[in-house]
Amino acid sequence: MGSSELQEKDATGALVHDLSNGSRSNLEAARRLAKRLYHLDRFKRSDVAKHLGKNNEFSKLVAEEYLKFFDFTGMTLDCSLRSFFKAFSLIGETQERERVLIHFSSRFYQCNPNTISSQDGVHCLTCAMMLLNTDLHGHNIGKKMTCQEFVANLQGMNDGKDFPRGLLKALYNSIKNEKLEWAVDEEEKKKSHSDGTDEKDNGNQTKAVSRIGNSNNPFLDIPHDPNAAVYKTGFLARKIHADMDGKKTPRGKRGWKTFYAVLKGTVLYLQKDEYKPEKALSEEDLKNAVSVHHALASKATDYEKKPNVLKLKTADWRVLLFQAQSQEEMQTWINKINCVAAVFSAPPFPAAIGSQKKFSRPLLPATTTKLSQDEQLKSHEAKLKQISTELAEHRSYPPDKKLKGKEVDDYKLKDHYLEFEKNRYEIYVGLLKEGVKELLSGGENDAPGLKKSHSSPSLNQESPVSAKVKRNVSERKDYRPETPSIKQKVT
Repeated sequence: MGSSELQEKDATGALVHDLSNGSRSNLEAARRLAKRLYHLDRFKRSDVAKHLGKNNEFSKLVAEEYLKFFDFTGMTLDCSLRSFFKAFSLIGETQERERVLIHFSSRFYQCNPNTISSQDGVHCLTCAMMLLNTDLHGHNIGKKMTCQEFVANLQGMNDGKDFPRGLLKALYNSIKNEKLEWAVDEEEKKKSHSDGTDEKDNGNQTKAVSRIGNSNNPFLDIPHDPNAAVYKTGFLARKIHADMDGKKTPRGKRGWKTFYAVLKGTVLYLQKDEYKPEKALSEEDLKNAVSVHHALASKATDYEKKPNVLKLKTADWRVLLFQAQSQEEMQTWINKINCVAAVFSAPPFPAAIGSQKKFSRPLLPATTTKLSQDEQLKSHEAKLKQISTELAEHRSYPPDKKLKGKEVDDYKLKDHYLEFEKNRYEIYVGLLKEGVKELLSGGENDAPGLKKSHSSPSLNQESPVSAKVKRNVSERKDYRPETPSIKQKVT
């Protein structure tokens, strides 16, 4: 997998370049650790990414030394990435995994300086392949991206120019025909076959963390942590209003169902029975679970058939309606969900796929942020400023009346997306500025609602609306954000 000549050249260059703090001892230590990680000398595959993805100078040095064991000269980008993934498990926080991919991109460009014009271009395509892998092979994504869309979405992303069309087609077909997968430790394989949930933490304590979803891409899977904090519980009636990507939910699946809801960590679990900490979740419970990362809860002002209804719009643009038992209980659920989303949603993954010609809604990571509350606030404020600027620029150039329907719809879809994101980040910023500790700690204000939920095992049930009843505004519009009248009330 490695070339002795290339390694010798790399080692010589590393000695004269200040990669750490100028200390030869640090360089030697990094080389020793990198060698052990590569040969899995008293390390597991799942340990490698932890040492390569840390945000410090020594970790960067280790990563650079580790990548020198790989010679990608003459290899295509997709084959190089597959070869790289055979050596370790790409696990960890989104930022950590992104750093690993940056190191990979740097190494590939070093081995193939004439294939792609810049290291940034390599990283852009690497991220694009990761997201395409999820889009094509994940079970939690709606309409699959076509090759034409993949090519169109990457226009202008190669330092302002287009990537070669043949290269993009080849990458698309490679991912479509064979999904990207990374190595897994043998013991983890055995565990996944037996129960699929338990992981050993440092060999002593059991840390039962599994993933909700089967995307084979850790950027989007929902973490299920039995040890996560519980922020609110109570009975809620749920109506699935729109499926992923805002697609209309089929008629037979729109009925109201009552669940015992548990907001635990960044996941809203919907269970048939009342919550018991010691009781394991069933497959049905996990299937009904909803991640609230990057989500926004609000009062369903356009829904008038039931009282005390809140609307939850998720990161993948599903829309769910929930009926609480009282106005106060509804507002508590809204506050709790938005607080959890504001505090724990990880920063958006770098936009590897994007274009001014065709709008593609970016995918958002489901992992929990590692930022402090102050850093999280600054991150949200920066995102709010960016989106506000983008929305103003977008509206300053409305579509020509002569444009075709698809182009107009695309303009309106982007407008709706930016408006929704602006509103979401405004609420996140407001909550973090006010302080969210009291809201998340389950204070006295929540007690009456919780007691009422426990004493009332079910909500008022109404029969499904017949075909003769006129659908309300939100049912007509919220699942189709690209329609011309989308900006009326519904977000």
